Amino acid sequence: MGLVCSTAQLACLCGSTACSFCCSQCPSCRNSTSTRIMYALLLLLGTIAACITLSPGLQDVLKKVPFCKTSSNSYVPSDVTLDCESAVGYLAVYRICFILSLYFFLMSVMMIRVKSSQDPRAPIQNGFWAIKYLLIIGGIIGAFFIPEKSFGSTWMYFGMLGGFLFIIIQLILIVDFAHSWADAWVGNYEETESKGWYAALLGASFFNYAVSITGVVLLYVYYTHESTCALNKFFISFNLILCVITSIISILPVVQEHHPRSGLLQSSVVTLYVVYLTWSGISNSPDEYCNPGFLGIFSGNNIQLETKNRVTFDKESIIGLIIWFSCVLYSSLRTASKSSKITMSENVLVQDNGAVDGRNHDAEGGNEAKVWDNEEEKVAYNWSFFHLMFALATLYVMMTLTNWYKPNSSLDTLNANTASMWVKIISSWMCLALYVWSLIAPAVFPNRDFA
Repeated sequence: MGLVCSTAQLACLCGSTACSFCCSQCPSCRNSTSTRIMYALLLLLGTIAACITLSPGLQDVLKKVPFCKTSSNSYVPSDVTLDCESAVGYLAVYRICFILSLYFFLMSVMMIRVKSSQDPRAPIQNGFWAIKYLLIIGGIIGAFFIPEKSFGSTWMYFGMLGGFLFIIIQLILIVDFAHSWADAWVGNYEETESKGWYAALLGASFFNYAVSITGVVLLYVYYTHESTCALNKFFISFNLILCVITSIISILPVVQEHHPRSGLLQSSVVTLYVVYLTWSGISNSPDEYCNPGFLGIFSGNNIQLETKNRVTFDKESIIGLIIWFSCVLYSSLRTASKSSKITMSENVLVQDNGAVDGRNHDAEGGNEAKVWDNEEEKVAYNWSFFHLMFALATLYVMMTLTNWYKPNSSLDTLNANTASMWVKIISSWMCLALYVWSLIAPAVFPNRDFA
């Protein structure tokens, strides 16, 4: 429903007639939902534009962009051999995401302390879509005139910091999703006592653990060697041990007493995500002997050396983007669950309060249904924090699309970065710590209401 109503809002870009027609055709929809989906679509369109710049067929065309011409192939220190022929796609992604993240940061500042839709700033949040799109398009065009010099190397540090912060938000959303999934299925089983729901719980848990174990085995096979790759062996083994300990904690009696719906389903989801983060981390390792690359796994050879001088968009990036956009949609559509109080996601998700569950007075009495304001008394989510999250999400996309590439590095490390490796590995540890906290928090603070 929210997507349909957002399409109606998008039609408002074409004029009032198109807007009125589409709104008359769609069902009743909360303004808080349709607005967030519109921003998600805006972020998706920007991501698609950034992906297009990485297309091999456009590399020759992109070499003619202003920042590439004015750089004269010397926009980085003279002792570095990197030039526009090898990194123009990545630098174009930097400029597109620079404008998108700047837009969301400005919106975040503008929406600080907005309490309801009666605030004068509310129309800026929920409307003026044509102006917003034109400003962003104009900003992206202007960004291509920014001289390179130190822009890429400086913006990369902002991207790495923002990407790391978004990974933390992503962890919170994934843990909240795991709890919500288990709460829903366990609740259905308790209500119906159906063996089908019980089998679904066991089957989903078994499948997630099976995929996780398979992933760990593959990491040992392809990313380690008998006498070398000690760091990779440590990361894989240590994270495996932590996942086992976490799974045991989830079924301890003391945890079950305070969190009766805790179980192996949540643990299996978190374990699967930690295995992905481990793979993502060691695949950014600059040690070429211990990092065969995704294609090298299937060819049996280390082909990273053959592709090191080319801008690439590998499978790890694709999986990362799928997880990223799933989290963005989840935060845009999901009403805050009880577990959000523990996982701190109540600022991201819509609050389940009276303001959200109000009635569409315009649709009463047979009037036409439309997108309606459900935030007249209180905002359904923190507008400023929402835009901050999207700004960080844009920076995460930028770093993912560019393989966490460092502009002032040499060509042989175009698709590898030690800093990004540690960002992913530390994130995996934080994911497990956050999940364990969500389990033990009710037991540690029994006097606090987590319900």
